[in-house]
Amino acid sequence: MRKKIMLLAAVFCYVTGISAQHNGSNHGNRFEQLGTMLQSPNMYRSASGAPGPRYWQQRADYDITAELDDTRQKLTGAETITYYNNSPDPLTYLWLQLDENEHDANSDNQQFNGSRMSDKMTMKDLNGILGYGKELGVKIVKVADGNGNALPYTINQTMLRVDLPKALMPGEKYRLKVEWWYNIPNRMTIGGRGGYEHFPEDDNYLYTITQWYPRLAVYSDFQGWQNKQFNGAGEFALTFGNFRVRMTVPADHVVGGTGECQNYREMLSAVQYQRWQQAQSSREPVEVVTLAEAQKAMQQKSTAKKTWVFEAQQVRDFAWVSSRRLVWDAMATQVEGNKVMAMSYYGPEAYPLYRRYSTKVVAHTLKTYSKHTIPYPYPVAISVEAANGMEYPMICFNYGRAEKDGTYSEATKNGMIGVIIHEVGHNFFPMIVNSDERQWTWMDEGLNTFCQFMTEQEWDNNFPSGRGPAHKIVDYMKMPKEQLEPIMTNSENIVQFGPNAYAKPATALNILRETVMGRELFDFAFREYARRWAFKHPTPADFFRTMEDASAVDLDWFWRGWFFGIEPVDISIDSVKWYRMDTQDPAIENAAAKAAYDRNADHLARQRNKTAGVKFAVDQDTSLQDFYSKWDRFEVKPAAKIAYNQFYASLSPEEKRMYDSKKNFYEVTFSNKGGLVMPLIIEWTFTDGTKATDRISAYIWRKNEYQVTKVFAKDKTVAAIKLDPQRETADIDEDNNSWPRTATPSRFELFRTKVVPRGASTGDNPMQRAARE
Repeated sequence: MRKKIMLLAAVFCYVTGISAQHNGSNHGNRFEQLGTMLQSPNMYRSASGAPGPRYWQQRADYDITAELDDTRQKLTGAETITYYNNSPDPLTYLWLQLDENEHDANSDNQQFNGSRMSDKMTMKDLNGILGYGKELGVKIVKVADGNGNALPYTINQTMLRVDLPKALMPGEKYRLKVEWWYNIPNRMTIGGRGGYEHFPEDDNYLYTITQWYPRLAVYSDFQGWQNKQFNGAGEFALTFGNFRVRMTVPADHVVGGTGECQNYREMLSAVQYQRWQQAQSSREPVEVVTLAEAQKAMQQKSTAKKTWVFEAQQVRDFAWVSSRRLVWDAMATQVEGNKVMAMSYYGPEAYPLYRRYSTKVVAHTLKTYSKHTIPYPYPVAISVEAANGMEYPMICFNYGRAEKDGTYSEATKNGMIGVIIHEVGHNFFPMIVNSDERQWTWMDEGLNTFCQFMTEQEWDNNFPSGRGPAHKIVDYMKMPKEQLEPIMTNSENIVQFGPNAYAKPATALNILRETVMGRELFDFAFREYARRWAFKHPTPADFFRTMEDASAVDLDWFWRGWFFGIEPVDISIDSVKWYRMDTQDPAIENAAAKAAYDRNADHLARQRNKTAGVKFAVDQDTSLQDFYSKWDRFEVKPAAKIAYNQFYASLSPEEKRMYDSKKNFYEVTFSNKGGLVMPLIIEWTFTDGTKATDRISAYIWRKNEYQVTKVFAKDKTVAAIKLDPQRETADIDEDNNSWPRTATPSRFELFRTKVVPRGASTGDNPMQRAARE
C-alpha cells in the first residue's frame, strides 16, 4: 500500500506541474527517467520488467454446485474452495469478493454517485434514486472449514473476511466451504454485469450468471490483499485456479460456460450430440441447437431439471449463460496449431446477425490476438448475445439484434463485430495476462482495445474503428483540463471512462507501434510482455519496463506524457527561412543579385508612373545622364570569370560536390504549444509537385521542450511544408501545422426545418429501403 501511495503522489505532482527539481526550466522535465514514480525492482519483479527469481502467486480451486430457480429468478449455491498459500507470509484471514452486493441498498456505491432529474427518466434512472424493490445482494448461509466446522466471518459491503482458526503458513493449503443464495437482478433496469433479461412476448428469461459466487481476492507481492470495494467501474483482481461446476437448470435450457462441458451426451438429444460431433471438424458453424428447436422450447417450457457439469483449468473466474431461447452454433478453428471450439449462443432476435458473423468473428479474434500476443491456450471461446458487453474466461456477452423483419443497419453490424472482437479479446487481457482491473483499468481495457483495433483492421481494411487511430482521440485531449485525468488514475476516479481507459491508451500504443518504435520493435516487445506475464499478475511498471527492455528504446518520456500527464499534442510551424549557398560563380551570383535588386527597386508608384506614360526628367534632358546611367553593375567581367575558375580549381572534391549540389537550406522553427512532446513528421512539397517526408525523433525536444529550430537541406525548391500529414500524432490543432498557412474548410447546409415528434424515428435502414426498391 505504501508503494501505491508514493506512486499516486508522484503522479499528482507531475500532473499539477509541481517540479521543485527543475524550477520551471525549459528542459530536463519531460525526458527525465521515471525513477521513483515506479515501484522499486526486487526479487519478485525485476528491473527488466520480467517476473523475478522469487516471484510467487496464490491459487484457488473451486468445486461449485448451483441451482437456478426460473420461477423466482433466484440462484442458490454451495462451494468448496481449496486455497494455496504460495506467499512467504503467514495469513490469519482470507478476503473473498461478493460482487453481487453492489446491488445491496446499503452499499456505499448506491449513495456516492450524483444524480439529476430530467424530463425523461428510465427505470434504471429511477431505480438509482429510489433503490430496488427486490431484495438484492448475496445472502451467506454458512461459512465453514473443510470438515464443516463453522468459521467466523465479517461482511464489509462487497468484501467478506474469513477469520482462520490458525495462521495459514507459507506452502500450506486450506479448504473452505461457503453456502449462499441471491435474487438475480434484472440487469436491463438495474444494470450491472450479470442478471436476467425478460422477454415478455414469449415470457422467457435469458440468464447471464456472472460474478455470482464468493471468490478469493488477490493477495500479491506488490500490495498484499486487493480488497478494494467493488463499485461497478473498477472490475476485478482474481486468483487463478481450477474449477468444477455443476449447474441445475430447467431441462429445456441450453447452458454455455467457462471451460468444457463433461456431460453433453446426457444433456443433448441424440441428434444434437451428433451435430456437436460434426462441429468438431467443421470449418463452418454447425447449429448444435437450431432456431426451430429453440422456438419450440420457448413455447413448451419444461418443468423438469437437468444438471450440466463443466470443468476449467487455470482460469481466474467462471461465468455461464442459461436459457431455453438460445440457438447454439459451433465450429472448430486452428489457432497456432491447436484446435479451439469457437461457439455462439443467441436468441431469435439476433439470429440474422449472429448466425452469419459471430462464430467466425470469434475465430478471427483468436487467431489475430494469438499472433500479436501468445497462442490462445484454452479449448473453447464463446460469444453470447445478451444486449450488453462483458467478458469472462472462455465466454463473453455481447450485443447485436436485428429488426423484426430481419434487417439491420450497418452501424449495428459493425458495432456487433467490434464488441465481439473486444470481449473475446479480453481472454488475453486480463483473463490470461491477469492485471489488477480494480486499480488500473487501462491495463485491461486499454491494451485490449489496442488489440481490438488491430484485429478490426485485419478483419476488413475498411472497418470503421472508433478507437485506435490517432486523430480520433483529439476531441478528448483538447477538453478543459478540469475534465481530464491521467491514464494512470484509479478506475473509480475517472470522469470520461471510455476515452481515458479505453481510447487514449489504445491510441498511445498505436502511436508507439506505428510512429515511435516501428512495428518490428513494438511487436517483439509486446509479445514478450504477454509471454512473461501470461497467467501472472503484472503491474504498470512491469509493462513499461518490458517494452523498453525488449526493444532498446527509451520510452520514459512517452509514458510520462501519455500515461502520467494530461497535456495534449499541439506542435506548430512558427517560421521558415530559406537559404542557398553563395557559389562564388559570378554568372550565378550576379544574376541572383540582379533579380534581388530589381525586386527591391520595384514599387507601386514606379509601376503606375510607367503605365501612365510619365515623362521622366533624365529622359527629356540627356545632359543629366552620366556613367552610371548606362553602367551594368551586374555585368560579369573576364577577370571575375578567371578568378572564379582559379578558386574552383583549388577546391577539394568534397567542397566541389557541395558547390555543385545547389542545395536549398530551410531553417524551420517549431513550438510545442500543447506540452506533450512527440516526433516531428514533416512533409515537404516541392515546386515540381513531388513530395518527401522527414521523421525526427521526439528527442529533438530534450534540450528545449517548448521550441526547437532545425535546418533541412533539400535538392529541390520547397513550395509547402506540412506537419503530421497522416494525422498520426493526435495533434489537436492542425491549422498551425502548415507553411504557408492553409485554412481548413468546414461545411454548412441550407435546410428546411422539419417538425418531428420527440423520440420519433427519422428514417429506416438501407436494407429496408433496398427491399422496397
